[in-house]
Amino acid sequence: MSEEVECVVVGAGVVGLAVARALALSGREVLVLESEATIGAGTSSRNSEVIHAGIYYPTGSLKARLCVEGKERLYAYCAERGIPHKRLGKLIVAVEEAEIATFEGIEKRARGNGVADLRWLSGAEAMAKEPALRCVAALLSPSTGIIDSHALMLAYQGDAESAGAITVYRAPVEQGAVTKAGIELRVGGAEPMTLLTRILVNSAGLFAPSLARRIEGVPPETVPRDFLCKGNYFTLSGRAPFRHLIYPAPEKAGLGVHLTLDLGGQAKFGPDVEWTDRIDYRVEPRRGDRFYEAIRRYWPGLPDGALQPGYAGIRPKIVGPDEPAGDFVIQGPAVHGVPGLVNLYGIESPGLTASLAIAEEVLKTL
Repeated sequence: MSEEVECVVVGAGVVGLAVARALALSGREVLVLESEATIGAGTSSRNSEVIHAGIYYPTGSLKARLCVEGKERLYAYCAERGIPHKRLGKLIVAVEEAEIATFEGIEKRARGNGVADLRWLSGAEAMAKEPALRCVAALLSPSTGIIDSHALMLAYQGDAESAGAITVYRAPVEQGAVTKAGIELRVGGAEPMTLLTRILVNSAGLFAPSLARRIEGVPPETVPRDFLCKGNYFTLSGRAPFRHLIYPAPEKAGLGVHLTLDLGGQAKFGPDVEWTDRIDYRVEPRRGDRFYEAIRRYWPGLPDGALQPGYAGIRPKIVGPDEPAGDFVIQGPAVHGVPGLVNLYGIESPGLTASLAIAEEVLKTL
């Protein structure tokens, strides 16, 4: 069976749905192909659900620009659509005097990214806000928040489908080929078919590089290597004595084990960093030992036995463990030479925060 459609978006995660929404609202015919049985079954449902301020990313990077743009658009969209969210604020805490030196660099980078609302707090001021906290100084990020990511994805999907988009589940794209008439896709599943499309947005997350490699006519040298970086979360039994998100001072290896809250006030800790060669979402209980040690630096009162294995996600990395952190890659025809094709590579955090801005960037690329 062969069909023709103007636009195909591969991947019904938060970014794919945001792109489908933008394409449909621009008047295009859109088909979303999702290999799983529901939206957001991968990375989009396995993250911390934080609305990021845009503090840490290198100034001038896509992550920095699209996070800051996306954050403001996302808060406005949530307010307009009634999507559950809270602008809780985040405390970045120094538990030793030596760590305070990192704050100047954080604030400078944040200002360079257009984040001008960071506030310095003394240890006493921070602990007055959060009595269970132990620190010698803190930076307050008022524009950091949390969101119901599933409600957000449903809203994006609703907007897209109201504008005529169609989502098809259990529809893995197995192969493709660039032709004179467009991009031909072979779609598997219970009802295999061949699709011809003029516009293809590869928003397959973890599988975006491998999908691009399976499309004949995409120059292989333009496809990055892909790496799997697992992040484990542990949840807190009982309610947490915190009202803000708590992040330790950044380490060389990352942002440290931080505390985030869900909309019900329950706390979770993580993610940690575990490079892996397979997709496995199990959380090993023994990893919790490191969590206790890290968390007790800023929350000495964490009770023994309070942490339970929670869930895990996998970051779609395009750089390896010994390389500098990678940027988002929104790769259009100017790079790979295939008309109508946009590949989205390395869309990890802050992809959810930046989703509306990423979608607009895709439209500009076409």
